[in-house]
Amino acid sequence: MSQPDTREKKLLLRAGRRLGWALWSASRGQNPAILVGAMLVVLAIFSVILRDTAFLTTANLLAIVRISTTTTVMTVATVYVLCAAEIDLSIASIVPVSALIAAVLLSLHLHFLLAVAVAISFGALVGLVNGLATVFFGIPSFVVTLGSMGVMQGLAQIVTHTNTISISDDRFLFWFGSGSVGSVPILAFWSFGVLVIGSVILSYTGLGRRVLATGANAGAARYSGIRTERIKVGVMVVSGAAGALAGVLYDGQYAAGDFTLGSADLLPVIAAAVIGGCSLSGGRGSVVGAVTASLLIGMLSNVLVLAGFGAPEQLMVQGIIIVAAVIAGSRRGRGTLWRWLAALENNRDPD
Repeated sequence: MSQPDTREKKLLLRAGRRLGWALWSASRGQNPAILVGAMLVVLAIFSVILRDTAFLTTANLLAIVRISTTTTVMTVATVYVLCAAEIDLSIASIVPVSALIAAVLLSLHLHFLLAVAVAISFGALVGLVNGLATVFFGIPSFVVTLGSMGVMQGLAQIVTHTNTISISDDRFLFWFGSGSVGSVPILAFWSFGVLVIGSVILSYTGLGRRVLATGANAGAARYSGIRTERIKVGVMVVSGAAGALAGVLYDGQYAAGDFTLGSADLLPVIAAAVIGGCSLSGGRGSVVGAVTASLLIGMLSNVLVLAGFGAPEQLMVQGIIIVAAVIAGSRRGRGTLWRWLAALENNRDPD
């Protein structure tokens, strides 16, 4: 091996170690901003590995942001659900039904804002049903939303007989998909808006503190006067509405509604929330960290596509990421990971 190749290999190995440290620290939820540094490391690694591709072009990076918008919207809502110690497995399955509702209404020449409002209201209604079933009937949210997921998937196919519904409303397509301000796509503004609103509410308002308190210890929160039932129902409603908004944004991107929209989004959404600092047991989470993780996963998917991998391989990688993030988030897993990373940093065998 030549000297330049050896040096390049060492640089990549060192960058990989630094990335491991960064992701480990971020998974603890202590400082989600570390994920920004991890993203820069990922960019550096991929720019070397894929130096003969279009990975670092402005068009490709903007495409990553644009394609990640729908998962970003759902990820922010998932942060709230996990912080309240619940989970919503139906969020991605609401996407196609809401997308089809909006597409049908637009095909009937209804005003695009009214079509969007109806679609989002449907998602919020599904979230309300999920929340009420969880709180008042005592059914675990995992079971409730798993059932809702099946209902939504079947409904999306029954309503349209698996047909695609085209959309030709130019105003809708501009504001919810294909529009841009200069070279910046409209979808990037949607991502930024959801990020800011979600982060401010969770980190700087009383409502956000009540959500975190409910997830950390529902009994203590209830004793202190917090209406934990309302909080849990509320986060499920937000989750349903976010899934519906994602469906509308898919409509705008593809100029059509289809029953397959969002079918592969559940894994990356949960992965982004967990990697970004959310605890599956509730009481901890970061919107900024989750959105940054969502972009990291978007970059990873983009790299896999550029490297010639298909959807099955991407799903496998996303599943591995979730398992690794959960392990890293556990106390025992963090201790093991610490020893492995320390051993790698010192260039010695971890055993």
